[in-house]
Amino acid sequence: MSEMLGTEIAHAAGFIANETPRIVTARFDYEDSFTLERYEITGGYQALRKALQQAPEDVHKEVTNATLLGRGGAGFPAGVKWGFCPPGVWPRYLVVNGDESEPGTYKDRLLMELDPHQLIEGCLIACYAVGLSQCFLYVRGEMAVAQERIARALNDAYEAGYIGRNILGSHFSVDIVLHWGAGAYVVGEETALIESLEGNRGMPRLKPPYFPASIGLYGQPTIVNNVETLSNLPWIIDNGADAFTNIGTETSPGTRMVAVSGHVKRPGVYEIVNGTTTFRDLLYGQDMCGGIRDDNQLKAFVPGGGSAPWFTPDQLDLPFEASQVGPQGSMLGSGAIMVMDETTDIPAAALTLTKFYAHESCGKCVPCREGGTWLEQILRRVVDGRGSRRDLDLLIEVGETICPGDFPHAAVPSKGIEAKPFPYKMTTICFVGPSAFAPIHSALTLFREEFEAKVAGNDDRVLIEVPVNV
Repeated sequence: MSEMLGTEIAHAAGFIANETPRIVTARFDYEDSFTLERYEITGGYQALRKALQQAPEDVHKEVTNATLLGRGGAGFPAGVKWGFCPPGVWPRYLVVNGDESEPGTYKDRLLMELDPHQLIEGCLIACYAVGLSQCFLYVRGEMAVAQERIARALNDAYEAGYIGRNILGSHFSVDIVLHWGAGAYVVGEETALIESLEGNRGMPRLKPPYFPASIGLYGQPTIVNNVETLSNLPWIIDNGADAFTNIGTETSPGTRMVAVSGHVKRPGVYEIVNGTTTFRDLLYGQDMCGGIRDDNQLKAFVPGGGSAPWFTPDQLDLPFEASQVGPQGSMLGSGAIMVMDETTDIPAAALTLTKFYAHESCGKCVPCREGGTWLEQILRRVVDGRGSRRDLDLLIEVGETICPGDFPHAAVPSKGIEAKPFPYKMTTICFVGPSAFAPIHSALTLFREEFEAKVAGNDDRVLIEVPVNV
């Protein structure tokens, strides 16, 4: 009975049986996947025991050799990031970024809810490898179930001797603190998250310094890693770097979790082979999303979370490989795909995303604070049928105060549109400002005719409306 209910949970989450190696989702088939008992029965904490029998530098080297890319958005190699800690500077901290808030992204939430001990073991391995004695697990404020499951897992792990002093009879000691966020999107940026942990308002820090590994939490070296990134560590230590790099491609090894939402027949989270699985495989594969809802035509999709430039059906055969997606005008980001079929009102879809990012601005940077609000106001005017053709150009003008120069976008050969490669330039400290402009630029570039239809028949006067929050 337990196995049957576990399968129902897995299918609800989007896991359909296939040949993809399940590195981080193997326990999702069990109803009690979040318990210590299930974790130990299925090999849990054996990787920690194996790591403690090695020198910390050897564990670090194993992770570096695995080329484990960060799964939070930036895709920076975890082992290389660990190496940025200045030698001889103590204490050092590990901060786990569990503030998953990118629109369309919900993979980390499932990892925290369904397999919290895997995350905890990953934290312990990272702390041992880098010489950290304190870990802060920062979980988004709205994720109540994840918080409860992690709290229970931490209590059980402390009682079993996996966390605390002289872990498993070794000389390794570490404490893990669960911290609840306040629900701000911007603290997904690692320096803003550190500010929040310190009790300050969540706002990105000025740069330099560029890496918290040099100067981070409380002014000390700090490693900030994503939930999925750390959840890979037990498998890597158990099976070795070679086994991990044999999956996927040389530059993008292993698997990764992808959250698919929108107009597909089976939305959910899927663990796919990194670097080789294409968008077509994922969206149309019968063991994955199964095609577009009601057998409609695909119109556009956002490949890397709400802040990513959009793709069209012309990019379906691109693999999940950052080095190939970037030159084609977008990014893989947080591993979230939002699908829009032929019935989608493109300007309205762009407004939904722009409204979110305008609202989530922390207010520190003027181009983001003011520009995002104006982008929302102007686009709302267009969507409501009160705009003019001049407003379409005004959207680009305002957007270019945030992101000067050529903004990345996909190619549409049938319309004579050539790709502009990622990344973009920006006048803000972090990515929130450009994120408000990304859906507008993509929609206007790829589907300008739909915006023209919204303003058809209106004159070219510019309506000045004061944003409500100025």
